[in-house]
Amino acid sequence: MTLLNKISPKAKDIGSFSVRRALPQIGLRAVGPWVFFDHFGPVQFKPGEGMDVRPHPHINLATVTYLFEGEIFHRDSLGNAQAIRPGAINLMVAGRGIAHSERTRDALRETGFKLHGLQLWHALPEDAEETAPEFLHYADADLPQTQINGVSVRVMMGSGWELTSPVKSFSPIFYAEVDMPAGTQLALPDGVEELAVYPVSGAVIYGDEKIETLEFGVLDVKAEHNIVAMSDNRVAIIGGTPLGKRHLWWNFVSSRPARIEQAKNDWKNGRFGDVPGDDEFIPLPE
Repeated sequence: MTLLNKISPKAKDIGSFSVRRALPQIGLRAVGPWVFFDHFGPVQFKPGEGMDVRPHPHINLATVTYLFEGEIFHRDSLGNAQAIRPGAINLMVAGRGIAHSERTRDALRETGFKLHGLQLWHALPEDAEETAPEFLHYADADLPQTQINGVSVRVMMGSGWELTSPVKSFSPIFYAEVDMPAGTQLALPDGVEELAVYPVSGAVIYGDEKIETLEFGVLDVKAEHNIVAMSDNRVAIIGGTPLGKRHLWWNFVSSRPARIEQAKNDWKNGRFGDVPGDDEFIPLPE
């Protein structure tokens, strides 16, 4: 056996579309610094429909949004307004606190569209948890990619396969996307302390185990360092160096429970700041 853990995230309907949450799970709170892994869609929005995630807060983490299809329009309390489209990355560093919304532009809402992508959160190291919030957008062309023995490799964060992503990071971290034709094999990057793979389509073999489409497999990199494509596939790979225990509540992540209590109080009392152009908000859960 060469898998440390394997999870089959269940689809959860959140109103207008479904989400599969691989992290966190009971018995698996993180992989490296990654504490949250959501796969949303694919969903076909009809004319008049769209995504409407009202303004909500975050602290002590960074969100990473990546699309396979469609578009999401981001607004935040720093005044940023940015559409993200397939192949690009939106990195929102919450630090000491930020609020944001994720919506569908009116033009897309009128015509209907398909949406499919991933949103991940990684914790910040303790000395960076209260860093100044910021929002960074990286275009498709900014992210390095190459071909290795017929496999298309794209490094979104961190370094691997002699490629280094320009996306800002705060600790040793890794995030990549690979497209593997059936029968191809890929050696995983050296030096990444923890790794997990998630086939968005297709399936892979790791050691003597199969990881099916939409399964999340945590790898034992000390035992095996290759994945083999059972079929044509697209696979997300995440990992990095663990940061230690983190507390999660709603949209808050911190090494300190008291900091989460402070964030609850700050959101309840309107101290995160408004999101220009979006005057709604999600109330603090009871």
